[in-house]
Amino acid sequence: MTDERGRWVLGVDSGGSGVRVAVAGVACGGEAGRAVATASLADPAVTGAGGIDAASLLDRVLPLAGKLLGELGVPRLEAACVGAAGMATLGGELRERLPAALAESFGVRRLALAADGVTAYAGALGQRPGAVVAAGTGLIALGTGLDGSGWRRADGWGHLLGDCGGGAWIGRAGLEAALRAHDGRTGGSAALLGRLEAVFGPAPRLPGLLYPRADRPAVLASFAPEVAACAAPGPSGGPADPVAAAILAEAAGEIAASAAAVCPDGGTVALTGGLLKLGAPLLGPLDSALRTRLPHAVLHTADGDPLLGAVRIAQALAVDDLRLPVQQHGLLHLS
Repeated sequence: MTDERGRWVLGVDSGGSGVRVAVAGVACGGEAGRAVATASLADPAVTGAGGIDAASLLDRVLPLAGKLLGELGVPRLEAACVGAAGMATLGGELRERLPAALAESFGVRRLALAADGVTAYAGALGQRPGAVVAAGTGLIALGTGLDGSGWRRADGWGHLLGDCGGGAWIGRAGLEAALRAHDGRTGGSAALLGRLEAVFGPAPRLPGLLYPRADRPAVLASFAPEVAACAAPGPSGGPADPVAAAILAEAAGEIAASAAAVCPDGGTVALTGGLLKLGAPLLGPLDSALRTRLPHAVLHTADGDPLLGAVRIAQALAVDDLRLPVQQHGLLHLS
């Protein structure tokens, strides 16, 4: 997996559900190879008033990466890419502190700090032109023609202002429908209320459980599978819950709208992210929405996930072959 010089790189994926790291070799000829060792921690970095907390992220990344390097017998790293949700708008402290910290700990000489949408793009399409929708806890769509025009971006504004169609958005909509049923208001779902109570306990306790949480987007997204389960026909052929099905249909429309905003006519589109694991209740209406909004697009199966994208960017950086747009709106910053 490594080239003849034994050069190594680090990829990091930090999102709303935790932190993952991977170590890989610098592939011969600049061809991006797969990671040879990975580790993860289901404990997301803290985001506060000043943005993503650098100490919080380093407290997670450094031990995980150090353990992998020790197991592999790797003395130092040539390059690294850290992909983080919110990097474009909340990554100021990371840009200030991570270069020195990774250089001191692992000898990193070249570092890319990327929005999670950029690592999702690189994981799905590599360094090819097209568009990628990364749908997980949040949602962002990025496109580029690799023609000097930079990135086209849609959404990725966080769970309070956007991320429409993402996991937190779906979970919040499902919980709202459950609380409507609890109150006796229109638009409620008894099925979703039952799932709320099974997961979180009595409905009146939910605000106290949710609002103080630093990982609120991840908690909201954890309810998305419950929405999908209610939107699917019952095991004995019973009807799907119409409110849950409508939530997923609306989510599919939002995802397709973001894809259309960044995709050139007839371009290549890839979808990536954990949200796709919701299966048929989402993928059925999503396929229909994409074909309606982007009838001439080529739908491409993603090569891999954002962690692979971080590795690919680090490998390209190590051999001076990074062709993705850089230094635009903080989406991809080189240090």
